[in-house]
Amino acid sequence: MTASEKKQLMAMACKVRMGVIEGTHAAKAGHPGGSLSAAELFTYLYFKELNVDPKNPRWEDRDRFVLSKGHTAPGLYAALANRGFFPVEDLLTLRHIDSYLQGHPNMNTVPGVDMSTGSLGQGVSAAAGMALAAKYQNKSCRVYTLLGDGEIQEGQVWEAMMFAAHYKLDNFCAVIDNNGLQIDGRVADVMSPYPIPEKLRAFGFEVAEIDGHDFDQIEGAFKQAKTVKGKPFAIVMATTKGKGVSYMEGQAGWHGKAPNDQEYETAMAELRARLAEVEAM
Repeated sequence: MTASEKKQLMAMACKVRMGVIEGTHAAKAGHPGGSLSAAELFTYLYFKELNVDPKNPRWEDRDRFVLSKGHTAPGLYAALANRGFFPVEDLLTLRHIDSYLQGHPNMNTVPGVDMSTGSLGQGVSAAAGMALAAKYQNKSCRVYTLLGDGEIQEGQVWEAMMFAAHYKLDNFCAVIDNNGLQIDGRVADVMSPYPIPEKLRAFGFEVAEIDGHDFDQIEGAFKQAKTVKGKPFAIVMATTKGKGVSYMEGQAGWHGKAPNDQEYETAMAELRARLAEVEAM
């Protein structure tokens, strides 16, 4: 990608992170940690990778994205809003009574959401089904899904992976957000899923291992995914939970806790400073 494109993506990732903080603070609830760790991924998907149309969210031939780790809806919503699917100011209604932006994605109320998710493991299964349906219908669209590293402790995830490989779903791309932390602590201590790449390869996937905060590596992995034929593709991205907000980084306690007023001001000041730094590059 060009330096200008990369700069634009970096700036947008800052705005996505600001949307996460704005939403969870206004809601006094939500999941900022895993939303922040996936900010670059959400940004790249909606501003570079996905063939979608904000003016026609239900366009039949669009690419699909399923947020299997549905609790990180604040990150998805921030990307969708900045992409033009709905007003950015609506992020402040997150989790409020009567808001269409609830704590987990709802495909019936949120423009741009392709699957209602929240029960861990089920999103990736739905995504694999979408990919098979696209094959049966001879459609060229691709299906992407994002899972948490704690989520892949679920047995249903591996049934879906086995399904994707069995049906040779080369239009299917699973991304694992390996930030190393879940609500109860380190994933390695709670129920180790390691080694993740080797498990995916054993299940029939082609695998790329990347830094999930590096746009060049993200782009390289998605380009590689499109060259693979006859098997599904997985991206294992190493990330930092709470990335971009100093006091949240690497802290399991910020898995599902909203910032208070003082913490909100600190986070927003850091993100505004980072945005200004990027824009001055």
